[in-house]
Amino acid sequence: MTNLIETVRVRNGAAPLWYLHLRRLAGSCRALGVPFPGSLITPEGGGDRVHRLEVGGSGGVGRVEISQRPVGSTTPVRLVTAREVHRPYPHKTTDRGQFDRALLEAREAGADDALLLSAGGYVAECAVWSLLWWEAGRLCGPPLDLGVLPGVARARLGEMTGGVGERRATADQIRGRALIVANAVRGPVPVALLDGREVPQDRGTARLAEQFWP
Repeated sequence: MTNLIETVRVRNGAAPLWYLHLRRLAGSCRALGVPFPGSLITPEGGGDRVHRLEVGGSGGVGRVEISQRPVGSTTPVRLVTAREVHRPYPHKTTDRGQFDRALLEAREAGADDALLLSAGGYVAECAVWSLLWWEAGRLCGPPLDLGVLPGVARARLGEMTGGVGERRATADQIRGRALIVANAVRGPVPVALLDGREVPQDRGTARLAEQFWP
């Protein structure tokens, strides 16, 4: 059975992006007919960690399984373009086979993550992260109607910047731009390499990282 997932950062004893996770989870539950769990407790206290929810259920009864894990590295990320073709992934579910295969490609190539392209050749998302880039001083990313996940980190960055500009772009069209990967656990992180080539940096990335956590 396919379940919904939310991976929530607990930082300094609080979950600062919890409201964005709840908003996305509620929308996905409505769209997929998954009962929303009746009693979700806001994660708080304890050490810095990832609080993972797996939500499922049927017959009007929702259930949730909770697990925890450490927070990963926030060092600049090395990307490779995956052979795996991106299929629409508008809800964060356990049906992640395409991302598992792409991530294996990346690891075999000595990279940290893989960039998946749509069937039409447009930049979509990474196996672990949302991808964004700087364009004429504005933060941009693939349009959500391409079927990319509406990431919590992307939503937070949109709040900070007045909205992420949506662009359909090929891999060649983002080469030479400053690239960012972002997720709700580690925030925005610069991309160091794409397919073995150095990626330019933008000072705005560091500013976003400093201000990311409300």
